[in-house]
Amino acid sequence: MVMKMDLGRWVLCFCLLALFLPTIVSGNAVFRVQHKFKGRGKSLDALRAHDTRRHGRILSAVDLPLGGNGHPSEAGLYFAKIGIGTPSKDYYVQVDTGSDILWVNCAGCDRCPTKSDLGVDLTLYDMKASTTSDAVGCDDNFCSLYDGPLPGCKPGLQCLYSVLYGDGSSTTGYFVQDFVQYNRISGNFQTTPTNGTVVFGCGNKQSGELGSSSEALDGILGFGQANSSMLSQLASSGKVKKVFSHCLDNVDGGGIFAIGEVVEPKVNITPLVQNQAHYNVVMKEIEVGGDPLDVPSDAFESGDRKGTIIDSGTTLAYFPQEVYVPLIEKILSQQPDLRLHTVEQAFTCFDYTGNVDDGFPTVTLHFDKSISLTVYPHEYLFQVKEFEWCIGWQNSGAQTKDGKDLTLLGDLVLSNKLVVYDLEKQGIGWVEYNCSSSIKVKDERSGSVFRVGAHDLSSSYSLTSGSILISLLLPIAMLHSFIY
Repeated sequence: MVMKMDLGRWVLCFCLLALFLPTIVSGNAVFRVQHKFKGRGKSLDALRAHDTRRHGRILSAVDLPLGGNGHPSEAGLYFAKIGIGTPSKDYYVQVDTGSDILWVNCAGCDRCPTKSDLGVDLTLYDMKASTTSDAVGCDDNFCSLYDGPLPGCKPGLQCLYSVLYGDGSSTTGYFVQDFVQYNRISGNFQTTPTNGTVVFGCGNKQSGELGSSSEALDGILGFGQANSSMLSQLASSGKVKKVFSHCLDNVDGGGIFAIGEVVEPKVNITPLVQNQAHYNVVMKEIEVGGDPLDVPSDAFESGDRKGTIIDSGTTLAYFPQEVYVPLIEKILSQQPDLRLHTVEQAFTCFDYTGNVDDGFPTVTLHFDKSISLTVYPHEYLFQVKEFEWCIGWQNSGAQTKDGKDLTLLGDLVLSNKLVVYDLEKQGIGWVEYNCSSSIKVKDERSGSVFRVGAHDLSSSYSLTSGSILISLLLPIAMLHSFIY
């Protein structure tokens, strides 16, 4: 049997911060998550390389998702700690809203990473060491979720997978089923261990950046929309509702990632664009300093790429050239005496000694259903030296070889906001919020409402910033992943 997926839907490394998964239909659940480079200086070359790899890994035939953290000068992924198997063992995985499967490196793996520079111990999953593991065969329903039978995949054979990424990296292996351990919310700031049965990939060969010790983790946790995602599997078994939220804290690090209905703060939503591989919404207008930006009404569309991609695993924000150029001109018009320079042909930078919030305009993005998102100067500008600032907005048109622009909003605009993904109502919403505080989440079984606080996995590692070198290549290959 075969399952053919957009690469974009396979690997969205939502790799978020100190997140965790609360509320479930039969309770709540949490995963504690850490910002990948929290507390470490991060050079612009690493930032750029990360977004480059991100683009390559998640590209699909439909759109181009990216990956990164909330602050460009400390770019990186967010990762979570989960338990798998019986007895449970801990695994550190990148969490991604654009990815559609969970996979971890497995015992007997060829060229899997054995150490990481991120300050975590890597663990290889061994299904023989778990009393609750089970192999997934070609005749299993999971192996035929998408395109039906694949020649060569027959009853009695393992259901294999192979994911190819635009940056040349790949993961291959087979599917297994086992318990995934997480924490059910049982009271205000209280949790109780629980588990759910999930089918996930057992990687036996990695290549490229997936095997790099500098950014190695145990695997990737996909939180996309497809039936193969862990969220969808838990929802189909009645464990959770298909509603989750995250609050990424790029001030203190960490934050909140919760499954379940958020009742406080209240969040209004804008509709998801249907039949898209990722979380896309309709952007209607941009205001700079209160003045509408003069761009064509269809500037945010590009062929079959409909709407604006919301990607919490992405570092920066990307606009089509016809939007990017007037946006930058409007922003800089308030400081006509600035001397601009380009860093590695990628970032527009300048020297500025004042308070950027006083010297530059706010940017407000307007969406369908009168939902707006305000981005302040200190959020779209980032400091690389004492008096040197760079602009985080990026020109997607100048970076794609196929000439197709896209609009994508990453952590540059999503950090320090509670973002809710309501797949029950097919919408996404957000509100400015202190992500180091707490939210209230409803337990669907009991009707009780509990407070869920921010978490941050401990970090003792450090990294000295390197030279400011930036890779410009943004892969635009149309790739798919296959499960045989």
